[in-house]
Amino acid sequence: KMKNLIVLAHPNEESFNGAVADKIVTELTNKGEKVVFRDLYSLNFEPTYYLDEVLEQRNGSLREDIQKEQEYIKDADRLIFIYPIWWSSMPAILKGYFDRVFSYGFAYIFNEQGEIEKLLQGKKGVIINTHGTPKEYYDQSGMSEAMQKTTDTGIFEFCGIELQEHIFLGNIRSMERETGEKLLEQIVNKL
Repeated sequence: KMKNLIVLAHPNEESFNGAVADKIVTELTNKGEKVVFRDLYSLNFEPTYYLDEVLEQRNGSLREDIQKEQEYIKDADRLIFIYPIWWSSMPAILKGYFDRVFSYGFAYIFNEQGEIEKLLQGKKGVIINTHGTPKEYYDQSGMSEAMQKTTDTGIFEFCGIELQEHIFLGNIRSMERETGEKLLEQIVNKL
């Protein structure tokens, strides 16, 4: 059975992002898959990567909170990130998660030839994004492509994670409840 790590980065548990996370957790658990759920806001995850921590990591020392998150990633077959798009990017708490958790020596290294070694190979990745703006605007302006480049290529591919899906859900603020429920079903079916 597949082991899933689900990371939610939305401050409101009652949000559509929260509903997506709840639905995925329930469905995967019902299928007998292992699920670890990390809600970065309820965990009060510290996103700021200060110099003292950078230096500690360079010397091979990891803080306890980062060790724990890295263990969850090591144990997972699939990583699922659920978050809203704010100012054409991810919330700061999630950016800090990537900065601190996907560290050198854990997610990637440079070998003796100066080439990147992708240390998270064999893992699958899913990203589910919501935004209030119509999806067509993001697509036509090139923002969807830019965000995919940043996360799918700049994070996942760089570390060796195979992208399964990157789902963009636009017009979330004006969405009818019935439409939202249909979207939840479609998302679960894709997984």
